[in-house]
Amino acid sequence: MRIYIKYRMNCCSGGKGPGGGRFITRVLGLFLLWGLVIFAIIQLKSIPLEVHVPHLNSRLLLQKRLDPLTRHADSTTEAIDEEPFIDKSPSLSEDMLVDDIQKRMPNFPIAYWNKNKNKPMGFNNTCARFPSMFDLEFNNIYWQTLRTTNGTFQLFGAYLDSRPNNRLGPTVRILGMIDRIEPTVPTYCQFWFDGKKEPVIAKNFEYKYIWYKKWGNYKQGIYQPYLIACVIPAEYRNAVPESISLVEKACDNSTNNLRVIYNKPKEKKDFAVCVKGLDFLHEDLSVRLVEWIELLNLLGADKIFFYELQVHPNISKVLKYYEKEGKVKVTPINLAGGQPNGPSFQHLYLTKKTNHKRQNEVIPYNDCFYKHMYEYKYIALLDIDEVIMPVDGTSWKELMARVLPKALKINKEERASYNVRNVYFLDDLLHNHGWFKEIPRYMHMLQHVYRAKNFTKPGQYVKCFHNTEKVLILHNHYPLACLGSGCTSYPIDTTDAQLHHYRADCVKTLKKSCEDFKKNSVMDVTIWKFKQPLVARVSTALRTLGYFTVGRKFEDRR
Repeated sequence: MRIYIKYRMNCCSGGKGPGGGRFITRVLGLFLLWGLVIFAIIQLKSIPLEVHVPHLNSRLLLQKRLDPLTRHADSTTEAIDEEPFIDKSPSLSEDMLVDDIQKRMPNFPIAYWNKNKNKPMGFNNTCARFPSMFDLEFNNIYWQTLRTTNGTFQLFGAYLDSRPNNRLGPTVRILGMIDRIEPTVPTYCQFWFDGKKEPVIAKNFEYKYIWYKKWGNYKQGIYQPYLIACVIPAEYRNAVPESISLVEKACDNSTNNLRVIYNKPKEKKDFAVCVKGLDFLHEDLSVRLVEWIELLNLLGADKIFFYELQVHPNISKVLKYYEKEGKVKVTPINLAGGQPNGPSFQHLYLTKKTNHKRQNEVIPYNDCFYKHMYEYKYIALLDIDEVIMPVDGTSWKELMARVLPKALKINKEERASYNVRNVYFLDDLLHNHGWFKEIPRYMHMLQHVYRAKNFTKPGQYVKCFHNTEKVLILHNHYPLACLGSGCTSYPIDTTDAQLHHYRADCVKTLKKSCEDFKKNSVMDVTIWKFKQPLVARVSTALRTLGYFTVGRKFEDRR
């Protein structure tokens, strides 16, 4: 107020008072400086805080915009009030850890060891001592190792074979791989029974080769698939061993110990399907897998047993869904020894080393068979692009009801397997004829009803229903060894059933005849008898899994 009055006085006096001009200059300068400060603040607020960084991934920029840590100070209160959602489940107890390990590693006798871990078991500390689970030599998670003076064994599983056709009597069969052809090193089986302090020891009876040497890879140093027979001594044949170890000398303290699997319900169901290790890390075949699982379920497969190497996240999601439904069981698996198990590299290895791939495949096939041979009458080994399709009727049970009398009429003894001939439903055949509008395009098999006119040759690329009372060892297409009177296989007539094989192209070994298959095609709508229930089931499953969510995009992980 004083300033204002003084200003007025000076003004009225014509600015001739002492120091009047200098004072006015200061006041005007102060106002000018204050205005510049306010203008600068306004300009700074309008400048974007983000700085363009060349070569920075746009996805990372998006994450930064959405990240609460990069928001302005006006969201501080909200961030303080929010509670991050994390898993606050209590830590697992030791017993709970043991249960979890047993579920993840069914061939590992962790429950039996946990029960007896504080008991002295074995003849003494230096002879056939029951091994601590922490002293076992593991390889690639699921394999256990035996090193001998003539070769290294990688052991995967052990199973009690007490089938009536087994002339050896109750036998524990050990499935694994040995880096020797025709191994000659003598080995001993240490059987561990519940309630017995010392092991029961018997010499290994035989090494059964799960391969034919004419197929290749027949040389030392390459892991070869074998089934090892350990015959239970007569006085213990009515008891079921809890676990078994394989050693080079009877008194050795073992570096391996396998749970003896013996799943024997009161009654057998009819059909199960075993699928080799899934190797689809970068291929999203999840929708096709849903259609395949639902079709096999309609045909009468009680359960499908999958083995998983590496799969796309959407395939994993589908498998978990059907596991909850009780229609499938998934067992993780990997390759033994020094073979690669890293993502992508494993796939490349299996693509380039075809014989190694096929030798590795017989491990899950035989593990699946022996785990479930008491639960089912027939086990089929199928890939996810194959279906054993009855020509008449809608189930495998109806099919076998027609086939068995025909087979028994020729030979009164049941066969070890019943094989179905292969016919190709190639992708190109559909593209030449167009889509069927009344069927959803995502129903791959229902859409692909043009097939090669000619089947592959009898016995070539067939798939079988394997008789669980007769088979000893399995390959992809046929049994390689059988119990009783040997391997007999009945060829199911193509008028009764055919193996639908849905592929983009023929297998490499059929390149010459593939052109003929493509040029001579016929329309075959046998599968359409399942059209209504199959479309309904698949659509329901996909909707439940979230495949029809509007605008949904799956992340590209490559």
